[in-house]
Amino acid sequence: MKKLLFLLSFCLIAGIALSQGLNSPDGNLQMKFSVTEKGEPTYELNYKGKKVINPSKLGLESFGDKPSFYDNFSVIDVKNTTFDETWQPVWGETKDIRNHYNEMQITLSQKETERIMILRFRLFGDGLGFRYEFPEQKKLTYFAVKEELTQFAMTDDHTAWWIPGDYDTQEYDYTKSQLSEIRHLQESARTDNLSQTGFSNTGVQTSLQMKTSDGIYINLHEAALINYACMHLNLDDKNFVFQSWLTPDANGTKGHLQAPCSTPWRTIIVSDDARDILASNITLNLNEPCKIEDTSWIKPMKYVGVWWEMITGKSDWSYTNDFPSIQIGKTDYSKAKPHGRHGATTSNVKKYIDFAAQHGFDGVLVEGWNIGWEDWFGHSKDFVFDFQTPYPDFDIEDIHRYAKSKGVKMIMHHETSASIRNYERFMDDAYKLMNKYDYPAVKSGYVGDIIPRGENHYSQWINNHYQYAIEKAAEYKIMVNAHEAVRPTGVCRTWPNLIGNESARGTEYQAFGGSKPNHTTILPFTRLIGGPMDYTPGAFENDISKYNPNNKSWVNTTLVNQLSLYVTMSSPLQMACDFPETYEKYMDAFQFIKDVALDWDKSKYLEAEPGDYVTVARKAKGTDKWFVGSTNGETGRNSIVNFDFLENGKTYIATIYADDKSAHYKTNPQAYHIRKVVVNSNSKLSQHCAPGGGMAISIFPVTDKAQTKGLKKL
Repeated sequence: MKKLLFLLSFCLIAGIALSQGLNSPDGNLQMKFSVTEKGEPTYELNYKGKKVINPSKLGLESFGDKPSFYDNFSVIDVKNTTFDETWQPVWGETKDIRNHYNEMQITLSQKETERIMILRFRLFGDGLGFRYEFPEQKKLTYFAVKEELTQFAMTDDHTAWWIPGDYDTQEYDYTKSQLSEIRHLQESARTDNLSQTGFSNTGVQTSLQMKTSDGIYINLHEAALINYACMHLNLDDKNFVFQSWLTPDANGTKGHLQAPCSTPWRTIIVSDDARDILASNITLNLNEPCKIEDTSWIKPMKYVGVWWEMITGKSDWSYTNDFPSIQIGKTDYSKAKPHGRHGATTSNVKKYIDFAAQHGFDGVLVEGWNIGWEDWFGHSKDFVFDFQTPYPDFDIEDIHRYAKSKGVKMIMHHETSASIRNYERFMDDAYKLMNKYDYPAVKSGYVGDIIPRGENHYSQWINNHYQYAIEKAAEYKIMVNAHEAVRPTGVCRTWPNLIGNESARGTEYQAFGGSKPNHTTILPFTRLIGGPMDYTPGAFENDISKYNPNNKSWVNTTLVNQLSLYVTMSSPLQMACDFPETYEKYMDAFQFIKDVALDWDKSKYLEAEPGDYVTVARKAKGTDKWFVGSTNGETGRNSIVNFDFLENGKTYIATIYADDKSAHYKTNPQAYHIRKVVVNSNSKLSQHCAPGGGMAISIFPVTDKAQTKGLKKL
């Protein structure tokens, strides 16, 4: 009898092990887990009864004599739980975020080695997150990862919006193609960058956006990238199976782990409505809660700065041409003759401070303020900057006093030239200098090949440096905006002083030959899935040769499109990048940049299709003001806005910034008109958006009936 009960129990456990199902709270998604006859963990995913991920293998390959973590497993425990909470981010697209999922924790044992691995799956209404966990155990402590073998098996030859897989940069224009076309398009998609390292003809980066032939949108990414290498995807284009491809360190190892530990989450966002992809909070929800106890010092900022003039080539970061090389602490700049093109002069910075104060901006960024720019790039210098010593024509004391008198904060710039050890050498002193002169935020940069030599921008050790910089900055109550760092994965929930990243092709490329006119209709589906981008919009002058006759670049958007980006590409850190004198020519349009908020109570995505258009309405935090942005791709269209997001029974005045009918990003980009209308929750608008154009609307509640006099009701 006991033997019979044992066999029945064994069969029950074996049945559970061979196939386990998990449904999302709303029932739209179904995940199935199983173990093959070889002991290989696998999963598959359905959406509304349709397969979106075919059976896909899971596991890691390790170095050493012992078997790796991808086969010979058996299930020894399965636990199912449900979680539902609502939490409030320090800043973001919404005031409240619901974190609701069903979880399945599967404990696996590898018989031969007696090692334990846990697979944790969380299924939300809009997607799946899963990760590998290695609990504390006698048979496993330290191990090195050769490769992660996570698969994402697609069901067909989907349409994808992708950039080439690269260990050192994400600064590429996106390519739209079928999965089967990635191989022969890879070379043309890989444009020059100051540091780049490809790995495969079918390698792509996350966040990867796809669309099936029957209209299902699938997004692949990762969340909570901590103490691990950044994940790329390598495609088997015969079977349409993606496999994770981690960024290696200098000796080729893709991770050094110590149990207990866990990997980042692998995420799959799924919907038959593109707007749901943009509204998903899976990436944030899979990160840990905020670890900063007092967040009162973390405040969104709108800024201008000494930057665009260097990017366009009108002025320089450097101070002199006198020295063939620079040695920090030895080169005597007091004896140097200025070359006359330095942008970060005291007098020039004061002009930006005046402009910021006049128009209600929070801060001014200054690049090129510190010594060392004469030979900062291309020489593999370790001791390249000290982040302490200003050039002779930048009076840091005077600037501090002047900015304070105007009520403007200064934003620090730390370009590291990718010398990691050097930045960490000076980091504490650099942050102390910021505290002394009341700089609340720093823009850091990692241009060029990484030092230590042979490391990559997205390897485990370098990712740990980026995290170290964020946490160290928090000790000094400093906000971080990291450029050329690893693309974000929702870590800003845990460390909200990370208020911005670049990690994609930003506005600067409009002065480096231009970007595709539909670029900003793709970024919300890709780069922005992991967190906000310091995209630096606001370029009102399209013809860069007007700033620098030697630069023939063209900004491939309309002026109104630039306005729309302050809403469609939400960020707590937003720049108005162009010259004050340019804005002074278009002060009626510039008003929208002055008015638009940085932090939100609500966001409602109204229209969306990757590569074509994104329209979103957002309610400014703590107010009754709304802002709408619509960014358009290369084909002109009418954007349809239903104002049902407004409070019933209230009347508002909408100021509509729109492309003229004749507007075109290439031939007539500065053709726009502005009109005011009265709206309420029943109003509807059909508004023309030009090729490369868009629309922006500010919506303020009526406080006095006299405000509506003479205005048409929409």
